[in-house]
Amino acid sequence: MGEEPYYIDKLTEFIEDNILTEDEKGFNQMVLYGRDTSIEEVVSNAKRFPMMAERQVVIVKEAQELSRNIEKLETYAENPQPSTVLVFAYKYKTLDKRKKVTKILEKSGVVFESKKLYENQVGDWIKRVLSGQGYSIEPKAAAMLVEFLGTDLSKISNELDKLKIILPKGHIISAKDVEENIGISKDYNVFELRKAIGEGNQLKAYQIIEYFSQNPKDNPLVLTIGQVFAFFSNLLQFHGLKDKSKRNVAKVLRVNPFFVSDYELGARRYPMKKVSSIVAKMRELDVKSKGVGSSSTTNYDLMKEMLIHIFN
Repeated sequence: MGEEPYYIDKLTEFIEDNILTEDEKGFNQMVLYGRDTSIEEVVSNAKRFPMMAERQVVIVKEAQELSRNIEKLETYAENPQPSTVLVFAYKYKTLDKRKKVTKILEKSGVVFESKKLYENQVGDWIKRVLSGQGYSIEPKAAAMLVEFLGTDLSKISNELDKLKIILPKGHIISAKDVEENIGISKDYNVFELRKAIGEGNQLKAYQIIEYFSQNPKDNPLVLTIGQVFAFFSNLLQFHGLKDKSKRNVAKVLRVNPFFVSDYELGARRYPMKKVSSIVAKMRELDVKSKGVGSSSTTNYDLMKEMLIHIFN
């Protein structure tokens, strides 16, 4: 159960593929879906005895659809069929740990909670996954993936699978690999825009927003403003930190350690008073980017307004 579906899917797939042999699956493996079944039907199937096998497997996918009646599982969970492997893939939600049904399930079986990773944890996750598969990745390439795909591990995993098809084992995945094979520009992206702003590189910043205005589908305005707002909100917090070591900054701001140098540069260029003014302006632009009070203003005009306020 949990907000992060990636591990729920992986565990379910492993059980589905590996508990029974192909010959045993025909009579002894059943996959049900929460929206199309009931607790009563699940329990009825779970109570069956396996045919010509040591055990049977019953998997309930999208089990969160049964949340209203999950308490009905209590009686079965207190005395489960020993020869049945019963799996509930309970995505995007968690059972109330105070409830009796959860306590019974924890006692008679295994309850695994799949928690969402923070953004600053995803880069390390990418490194670990690739390392286990014989690859490594440059910090900038990992940062680009997180910047554009967020914390959705399933999406990131799918993109990494594409790279592994093309690139040989032992390869160090670079920003160029990500750009050429996933379609994320290594020079014109929000990550580079924030870096240009932090460095005070006005020419590069204006070139990037020009690129964004010509490719709006790949660079939505709301995302751009949101990311720049997050940068300056974090910068405001950075100014207030007593311990500005890389490790502490990454922990407090919940960012990849790779980005800490951007905040160090930004803090030297933008004093706290200026950062406060920019944060206020970004709130105003966020409202405008969503169509409130700026129906005739183009996305490019709003991005220019943003940079003018930041650099002046």
